[in-house]
Amino acid sequence: MALGTNNTTKAVANNFIPELWSDEVIGAYKSNLVTANLVTKLSHKGKKGDTIYIPVPQRGEASEKAANTQVVLSAATNTAVTVSINRHFEYSKLIEDIAEVQALASMRKFYTDDAGFALAKKVDSDLTKLWEVFSKTSTLGVVGGTGTAMYEKAVIGGNGATLYTGNSSNATDILDAGIRAMLLQLDDADVPMDNRVMVIPPVAANDLLGINRFTEQQFIGNGDAIKTGKIGMIYGIDIYVSSACPTATGTDRVGAMFHKDALCLAEQVGVRSQTQYKQEYLGDLFTADTLYGTAVLRHTAGVAFVVPGS
Repeated sequence: MALGTNNTTKAVANNFIPELWSDEVIGAYKSNLVTANLVTKLSHKGKKGDTIYIPVPQRGEASEKAANTQVVLSAATNTAVTVSINRHFEYSKLIEDIAEVQALASMRKFYTDDAGFALAKKVDSDLTKLWEVFSKTSTLGVVGGTGTAMYEKAVIGGNGATLYTGNSSNATDILDAGIRAMLLQLDDADVPMDNRVMVIPPVAANDLLGINRFTEQQFIGNGDAIKTGKIGMIYGIDIYVSSACPTATGTDRVGAMFHKDALCLAEQVGVRSQTQYKQEYLGDLFTADTLYGTAVLRHTAGVAFVVPGS
């Protein structure tokens, strides 16, 4: 008996190939994000425009109610933060037919994983660069309000109070005293206790293992948590490791303790992947890209610290 002509041809199967690539890229992207998962996220998907204005209300004060008098009106001191959606990054590969035919299926998995990792690191790196505006004064956009070198007014990891000189390295390894000093700084700035996190460079993870308070805490055993960089907690604050932490002077590395509302990530085009056959090259062009913007919402809701790079 004839089988008929309803065969699954390459033309039919090709309809599923782009979806498979997209799923793998998005999966790899999400599993490699660290800092982006710890900040305020704004979805601008499907909307026009390249700028978002976010109102940031300031805290008010309570007034004592006097008898036979009207209530005291609290003056509004709202400000606005501008988020420019101007970061567009892509990852592309041209896979020639001979490579597609002869290579193992693992080649596609490598490219999709690599694309997800590359885009995730770019997003995380853009967010961690904003740590430079975390300051000990009220001057927005300048570390500590003065200084010309990068991270010159961040604190050093050893005591969380001494300012990083920037020009001549005085960075010290992270210590328990430094963590407590940074916690105090956030407390003094009335930063909410919940949703505080600490992101450290890989070199500082080894130092944390020498802090009794850290090793006494229950380590995180959930596989999903480990994939996103979470290694444990101290004083109720979750600790994350990220290779996207910035570099200060020389090889010195920067970390930060901050609240979720300190930074924001606005996505206009989430991670997507597209494929197109290029006859002139006899191959498939694979591209993954994302369009987003980052901004500081509350610069007093975080503190940057510097540790030696080795």
